[in-house]
Amino acid sequence: MNAPLPESIRQWLETATLDDKYALATGRAFMSGVQALVRLPMLQRQRDAMVGLNTAGFISGYRGSPLGTYDQALWQAKKHLAAQHIVFQPGVNEELGATAVWGTQQLDLFPQSKKFDGVFGIWYGKGPGVDRCSDVFKHANMAGTSKHGGVIAIAGDDHIAKSSSVAHQSDHIFKACGLPVFFPSSVQDILDMGLHAFAMSRFSGLWAGVKTIQEVVESAQVRQIDTLVSALPGIEPSERSTSMTRELQNLRAVLEQCRLDEVSHRDDAAQRWDGRASAWLHLWQGLVGHGSAWAVALCRRL
Repeated sequence: MNAPLPESIRQWLETATLDDKYALATGRAFMSGVQALVRLPMLQRQRDAMVGLNTAGFISGYRGSPLGTYDQALWQAKKHLAAQHIVFQPGVNEELGATAVWGTQQLDLFPQSKKFDGVFGIWYGKGPGVDRCSDVFKHANMAGTSKHGGVIAIAGDDHIAKSSSVAHQSDHIFKACGLPVFFPSSVQDILDMGLHAFAMSRFSGLWAGVKTIQEVVESAQVRQIDTLVSALPGIEPSERSTSMTRELQNLRAVLEQCRLDEVSHRDDAAQRWDGRASAWLHLWQGLVGHGSAWAVALCRRL
């Protein structure tokens, strides 16, 4: 016979629903990587509301594996998105979607008619779509993001050409266009790094790239929903400008202050071992998870 469940777990199971991944303000919910990408803008909107900002969101792009079901998931969550003032409008192609998202950062050009403090944007597309949009990315980066807006560009990469004519990756295109790149290795990372990416985009004035692969976005896990991650404590942009030099200086300030390139929570790193992550990240989390200073130094060198 199975041992009886604790009362707290019984109550949680009795009230849990499939909508928890979109409806819960905080707590744990079961979701896939694609569904985490749907929840991400809702978390950003909720995080803005906590600090008194009235923001909205806009999502556009063109589907393609491993993001082939992203638009379907967004449509299915339409009522949850609408409640957070988030609009989803798929593009006819990748370039038109990216250009539409770029337009959300021009809200401050018309202060007399704007209804929100800012509009944050998400562009999405398959790796070859990233190649096609390089001109838009470069010009959008030069134009800069708005103070309470920010944009992340989500690329779906197919390293092994599972559903593509050729293997592809977006890191180099993002780098060439001046986008910092986040590479989540789990469903939880999509939520946490996604909020970091929005914060970095607002702070630096740059679009932020988010690289996804099939092993992550098509996986599903019980994850922690939290709007409090991604704080940028005690730093302000030295100057909001369309100068790429100034934007890159702001980007370096974020990296120096927040140390986004290292594991900062060692206990959490040891618990969040994920077989789908890269071998280097496994080594990083394993060594740093033991809490030794020499391991941290070694990982930085590696």
